[in-house]
Amino acid sequence: MKTSFVPGRATRWIIAVIVGAFVLIPLLATLEYTFRDRTGHSFAHWAAIADPAKASVYKPLWTGLTNSLILAAVTIVIVLVLVAPTMILVNLRFPKLRRVFEFVALLPITIPAIVLVVGLAPVYRVVGHLFGTGAWTLAFAYGILVLPFSTRAIQANIDAISLTTLTEAARSLGASWFGVIWRVLAPNLRGGLLAGSLISVAVVLGEYTLASLLARQNLQTALVIVNQSDAWVAVIFSLLALAFCFLLLLVIGRVGRVGSSRKEQA
Repeated sequence: MKTSFVPGRATRWIIAVIVGAFVLIPLLATLEYTFRDRTGHSFAHWAAIADPAKASVYKPLWTGLTNSLILAAVTIVIVLVLVAPTMILVNLRFPKLRRVFEFVALLPITIPAIVLVVGLAPVYRVVGHLFGTGAWTLAFAYGILVLPFSTRAIQANIDAISLTTLTEAARSLGASWFGVIWRVLAPNLRGGLLAGSLISVAVVLGEYTLASLLARQNLQTALVIVNQSDAWVAVIFSLLALAFCFLLLLVIGRVGRVGSSRKEQA
């Protein structure tokens, strides 16, 4: 008779401490670095962010941050308006194509970013003529880049509900396809849609290669520029971006727990 190994409490604590130290020590060291100055430690570098005299130095950061937030918003629209309905259609009408769709959706994570840029460069010459060269146009590329993450989050939620039953019940009551998606499926897929959207935001805020090689400015390219003149502020903004992504992960976990508790109560 086979018995499963269950680690003891001490073992779990040891693993938690090792993993926690591996993650937290570099972050704490980076945070400590932002307080260093010639005399010891102070808040001078944090206060410099709001210093009007250095506004021109830090202007690329605010421009890059604004562009990244716009990119995140447009990418979320692509995920919610294009990717999610496509997944619903594939699961309802073309279930045999689900594996093919999943394979295609996972390709961006297996292809190096530099290879993606080589393929996207000719496309963006056309995009530049049609839509201009604004940073927001990167959202078309980011919509592809976030596919592996957003689709897995949404698919996990689709697998957790009876998609066919809900759709057939709504259609039998006279609901249109738009009504089915908007009023029936979307509320039941809220957790997956939110998780896919928040993960997409985290990916967009941390992306550098596509923006740099396609000559668009976002937060990460701005950090590289500012780092040449003020490394402390660049590190501060990097930490703030990490903290924001961490908060997004907490929100995802919270939404997942609330969704699970509601299903158990139902």
